[in-house]
Amino acid sequence: MTDENRAAGSEEPAERVVITDEPKEETAEEADVEVEEAETKTPEPGAEPDAVEGEIVDEAFTVHAPPAGGPGAAAAQGTTDDAHQHGLGAELAALRTELDERTRDLQRVTAEYANYRKRVERDRALVVEQATGNVLGALLPVLDDLDRARDHGDLVGPFGAVAEQLIAALTKFGLTVFGSKGDPFDPTRHEAVAHLTSAEVTEPTCIDVMRRGYLLGERLLRPALVAVADPE
Repeated sequence: MTDENRAAGSEEPAERVVITDEPKEETAEEADVEVEEAETKTPEPGAEPDAVEGEIVDEAFTVHAPPAGGPGAAAAQGTTDDAHQHGLGAELAALRTELDERTRDLQRVTAEYANYRKRVERDRALVVEQATGNVLGALLPVLDDLDRARDHGDLVGPFGAVAEQLIAALTKFGLTVFGSKGDPFDPTRHEAVAHLTSAEVTEPTCIDVMRRGYLLGERLLRPALVAVADPE
């Protein structure tokens, strides 16, 4: 026996593989394991669940999102922009309305304050005028004595100089004297204590002054006492 024969005789016969079309029968244990793996398998996020044999899948209610950048997305973006602009317009209108109300309030308060200031200034001036009138009214009898002294020629020398300074000081406060012979009779400023008729006058005229009158600005402090001559 040669070496080749020995080698041929020592080789083991090759295993024969038979392929059949008959399905391999699964044992009961293998079927149970496959059912458990199918029940415990967790679907990946976003993946659609596998259809179970015998289950009816209703595809009529499946909602498919429009592709990004398509006409639907553009329409949705336009609607969002319009809503945003509408909200801004409403907010701007509300702010303008509030601004108008605050402006009217400010104008009303400003007008009220201006009227208040005018009223206060008017009242202050009236109080000052009344106080000044009271003081000057108390000094009128002194001025009457000075007038009588002047009429009798006694207002001379140092006494006359003091009298002139007093009259000048009172004039600075707005005191004005009126009432002289020949003045037309004014019933609002003159008080007639005697009435005569005369052919020398053409209208009621003051022919004599018993006491001169005084004004404080436009305010009458005291009327003048006069004798009036009426035309014949």
